[in-house]
Amino acid sequence: MTLVALTTQNRKTITGHAGMCRNFMVFKLDGPEVTQQRVVELKPEQSFHELADGMPHPLDGIDLLISGGMGAGLQQKLARRGIESLITSETDPLRALTLLVQGALPVLNHAAHAHHHHDHEHGHAHDHGHPHAEGQRCAGCRCGH
Repeated sequence: MTLVALTTQNRKTITGHAGMCRNFMVFKLDGPEVTQQRVVELKPEQSFHELADGMPHPLDGIDLLISGGMGAGLQQKLARRGIESLITSETDPLRALTLLVQGALPVLNHAAHAHHHHDHEHGHAHDHGHPHAEGQRCAGCRCGH
């Protein structure tokens, strides 16, 4: 049995910026079969961005987190919790699960695109995997900056 969570801020598609995401579809896979599905909605303070290492989390126990985007810092934070993470270009949650089981899920090479920028709201650096100038809003992705 494997527990897979997908970021789905809009509850319809796989969305990016996993660290700030508050809605997740969680699937229990028994081999290739989906045996359970649920939606987990987090409070703002429960986002992975706000979560301190060692603190309990509603998604503790999942084996894999799939998202449209996440920074290297979040990937490391998840790994410390024993959670594997994948970034995919697939946006349909059920298709992503099917492709995952088939070993054909398109996975993006995050490390090749990583960079940091300063986040004025939180006062520390974030890695969003794409460039945008200091103080400029991001128009090329779903990161919200």
